Amino acid sequence: MKLGVFAVLLSDRPFEPMLDTVVELGLETVELGTGAYPGNAHCKPTELLASDTKLRAFRQAIRERGLTISALSCHGNPLHPDRRTAKAHHEAFLRTVALAEKLDVKTVVTFSGCPGSDPKAQQPSWIVSPWPPEFAAALEWQWTERVLPYWTDTAKRCKAAGVRVGIEMHPNFVAYNAETMLRLSAIAPKIIGCNFDPSHLFWQQADPVQTIRALGDRIFHVHAKDCRIDVANTRLNGVLDSKNYTRELERSWVFRTVGYGNDALVWKDIISALRMVGYDHAISIEHEDSLMSPAEGLRKAIEFLRPIVLSQPKGEAYWS
Repeated sequence: MKLGVFAVLLSDRPFEPMLDTVVELGLETVELGTGAYPGNAHCKPTELLASDTKLRAFRQAIRERGLTISALSCHGNPLHPDRRTAKAHHEAFLRTVALAEKLDVKTVVTFSGCPGSDPKAQQPSWIVSPWPPEFAAALEWQWTERVLPYWTDTAKRCKAAGVRVGIEMHPNFVAYNAETMLRLSAIAPKIIGCNFDPSHLFWQQADPVQTIRALGDRIFHVHAKDCRIDVANTRLNGVLDSKNYTRELERSWVFRTVGYGNDALVWKDIISALRMVGYDHAISIEHEDSLMSPAEGLRKAIEFLRPIVLSQPKGEAYWS
């Protein structure tokens, strides 16, 4: 495996200084934001696709530093009921796929998307309970009329470009756990897979290791991000929490730098499970910790993960 970074957390630096920082930190891969929610601070597909000169310079800047691109990421909602938002995110995704083909990057990361509840809806509707019965009907409508048609067509476009899609399981989108991820991936198992981010599983009380085992070779890319559960707040309010992420004292859980949510044994088990299902690619550090600066969080995540990711014997057993 190779340790890398989701370079969005280094957006305060221009492209080449960002790459220099990555090298100085001893990382080997970069995951680059290309539009939609992550933005495109370091990688602008429209410009690169329009100029062979810029594309060569971009590729050379990465290669001459001994780095590789683990994925291009344009997390968005192409199923948004607002047609302008859906169109913008879909087009950002297609540009990213086209750029990935040019750069010989095999994986594009995004979200599954979330439609509205019906054809007239104006906002997305994340449905997680079958009752009252109109919610079960709306969920089936979403999958039948929006999710399956969109991803069936999109998977064909990705296959033609030689690109895989790593869907990040994320609440507020239709694929958020193993079951929904496998349902989506079944459309095109070799093309639609998972960007595995355990932080979203931790707070849902799902076991990342069991999820890895269930997904197996459908894991195309991995994010390293942690989550800390506040036991007292969770006992009072449960894990569903819509308060702002900066209200740490009041929330049931918060995102944390790797190692500040779960201990080394948990992360050793995750890395071991990934190895056992055949994953041997990038572990891309992501930062959404509201208690640390991105620079501090990245340094601490590297210190924590390096001995786990780079020194662990392949095939180490997991004892449940």
